[in-house]
Amino acid sequence: MQLILVSGLSGAGKSIALDVLEDGGYYCVDNLPATLLLDVAAFLASAGHERSAVSVDARSAALAALPESVAQLKAKGIDCRVLYLEANTQTLMRRFSETRRRHPLTIVGLALDEAIAKERALLADVAALGHRIDTSELQPRVLRQWIRDLLGLGAGSLTLLFESFAFRDGIPLDADWVVDARMLPNPHYEPALRPLTGRDAAVSAFLDGQPSVQRLLGDVRDFLGRWLPEIVKENRSYLTVAIGCTGGRHRSVYLAERLAAAFAGDWRVLVRHRGLARE
Repeated sequence: MQLILVSGLSGAGKSIALDVLEDGGYYCVDNLPATLLLDVAAFLASAGHERSAVSVDARSAALAALPESVAQLKAKGIDCRVLYLEANTQTLMRRFSETRRRHPLTIVGLALDEAIAKERALLADVAALGHRIDTSELQPRVLRQWIRDLLGLGAGSLTLLFESFAFRDGIPLDADWVVDARMLPNPHYEPALRPLTGRDAAVSAFLDGQPSVQRLLGDVRDFLGRWLPEIVKENRSYLTVAIGCTGGRHRSVYLAERLAAAFAGDWRVLVRHRGLARE
């Protein structure tokens, strides 16, 4: 099992890190008392969670025992990694002022700068355990990408949906990008192909043999291959590519299936056919 231990200063981006991990398929536990780390790790392993993440902050009991707990987890064969997020005091004070949130340690009567200094001291031993990221000058989108790169999540965090539809029924509201296939040769006008769909071998063979169809397919494939990595950097979890033709049965279905097959090796891919679902 892989276990990511997320810790760091309040306001430094722990919530962002957990969101990235959850989007990447990790089972996440927030604000876990450090005394429960070994028990929770054993439970997660027994429950079959191969990738999990746990957040521990300065309010947790027995922080001093955390380094030993991490060592025990590694000794048991668990791939335990520590991700520590920090920022300079000026940045943290600005963030708390902008969000109007209360620092968790100010409830004991400390001023904000005093609370930040105390939290930094409490977490000093934890900071030395793993990879540290200074988020002082980082925008949230940049921090998300850094964490993805660090943990090897990359493009796997995006679900790519190819959706065929009929223009006569209207463009789907969930479409991010729309491809119009109505100018392509239409199997509907071939009597033997009319009752079939774009998933049938005869229709596929017909469209495979049309140069214009293959040109459009190649253009869309190249366009998506070029721009999908940039879409991921914008923290998008889903992208819907809607392909439309007149009836939503032949050309659009064929293109959606072909594109899904082309990208299935690198992305989480879904295929939906609105016209066929209606039938």
